[in-house]
Amino acid sequence: TSFEDKLASLTILTAFIPMLMDTGGNSGGQASVTIIRAMSLGEIQFKDYFKVVWKEFRIGIVCGISLAAVNFLKILLVDKLLMHNDEITLMVDLAICLTLVLEIIFAKFIGCTLPILAKKVGFDPAVMSSPFITTIVDAVSLLIYFGMATLLIPGLS
Repeated sequence: TSFEDKLASLTILTAFIPMLMDTGGNSGGQASVTIIRAMSLGEIQFKDYFKVVWKEFRIGIVCGISLAAVNFLKILLVDKLLMHNDEITLMVDLAICLTLVLEIIFAKFIGCTLPILAKKVGFDPAVMSSPFITTIVDAVSLLIYFGMATLLIPGLS
């Protein structure tokens, strides 16, 4: 509810929420599937946690920057110029794209951490990981998004 006034003053921010949340959920889900498969094949164990996190962090950076770069151009060229949307400023575009980078990194971290921790405490990672990952990543994605928007867009603080 603390972001309601911000959304009301710049409604274009709401248009990008589904894309951001889906991207985070997909990134976290992909990481968890990879980790669950590797655990079931005996390729990784709890002792490999930091190695796994480091690998997913690097993948998150590459994916995040790649998707943010393409999205930045798409928002600037299609959404702003072709659709003549004056609410989209450079700072709005930047807030969206920086959110993408941060949320993908975070989603990869959650996606690789939860299955490993679930197995360590005796739960089936394949059953419990996906709902937890989706819920956590969706909530944090919104916090990152509105935090980034508040930080970058004049008049939203």
